[in-house]
Amino acid sequence: MPRYRLTIEYDGTKFYGWQVQADGKGNTVQGVLEKALIKLHDGFPAKLFCAGRTDSGVHALAQVAHVDLPKAWGNFELCNAINGNVRPHLVSVIAAEEVSEDFHARFSATSRHYMFRILNRRAPPTIEINKVWHVPMPLNSDAMHEAAQHLIGHHDFTTFRDIQCQANSPMKTIDKFDVSRYDDMIEVHVEARSFLHQQVRSMTGSLKKVGDGRWKPIDVKHALEAKARIACGPVAPPEGLYLVSVGYS
Repeated sequence: MPRYRLTIEYDGTKFYGWQVQADGKGNTVQGVLEKALIKLHDGFPAKLFCAGRTDSGVHALAQVAHVDLPKAWGNFELCNAINGNVRPHLVSVIAAEEVSEDFHARFSATSRHYMFRILNRRAPPTIEINKVWHVPMPLNSDAMHEAAQHLIGHHDFTTFRDIQCQANSPMKTIDKFDVSRYDDMIEVHVEARSFLHQQVRSMTGSLKKVGDGRWKPIDVKHALEAKARIACGPVAPPEGLYLVSVGYS
């Protein structure tokens, strides 16, 4: 059977995350896409494998998944066919291409890039509600960037690891971590080969404590070195988080 790589964009606001729920209740991104594929192939049970399972409320600009299908499709034709069957859900397949059978969306990935958007102004969001974390008090983005540099490299990230994380090890390598301000919007960009469950939201929540002056930049280093979940700042909410891209060699 031919294998296809799909690049997927979605608004995670009304989804219970990427992964199909064990009880089958609630819409998930994987679930609505697989239902669309089943319609296209007369009940064939297509199964999607993604690069990174996003939580409820988290968005994606370019999630990557692969699927084995019982017939060959043109790339443009496959995108249109899937998109025509996922409405009204806010999911779009923005690219499709046939790949070799040894390609795996998760295990072939060499990097993942996440962005966290913080709207830093007194007035709450209207157009971008559920798309940003609204923080009304002033934040020092330069101090946040300085603090983020302490997290770059290979470390034990137990402090920033959710207690339900199923990863075998807390050791991860952060390749890039930048915090920038664009008027009222602060963008946090972080890249690594892989992440622990809720690691990006946990790190961002701790950087926010630096931004509002409750922590100094060095306190993030101390929290990392504590290797204890209790040392983490409050976890940032999911609505500001985006999976931006996935890299492959």
